[in-house]
Amino acid sequence: MNRLERKYPELSTILEDSEIALTAYTAFPPSHWRKIWSTNPLERVMGELKRRTRVVQLFPDDDSVLRLIGAVLIEQNDEWLASERRYMSRHSMALIGKPPSPGERQSRLALPAG
Repeated sequence: MNRLERKYPELSTILEDSEIALTAYTAFPPSHWRKIWSTNPLERVMGELKRRTRVVQLFPDDDSVLRLIGAVLIEQNDEWLASERRYMSRHSMALIGKPPSPGERQSRLALPAG
């Protein structure tokens, strides 16, 4: 029994039960890890949606809300595609779904720095 289990048994159980979810990012190439575990891009998109919907305040129907949200998401996608500092490069996206090489498999097991 380690220190965490002795001091916080309920927390230890929660962490053990959540191990697969907490380490799911390791199924992706290591170059993606930092971006996957961060919620910053999602928070930025949600902030932009919030800003745009506050301007309108009252929507006439559900379709108008969906059109605005769709337009904002399409705009964000276009920005990510055209940006020089892409969120995830085409090369790194091509690595998804490919089995890791023996050396990379070992690096995926280690926790990333940072």
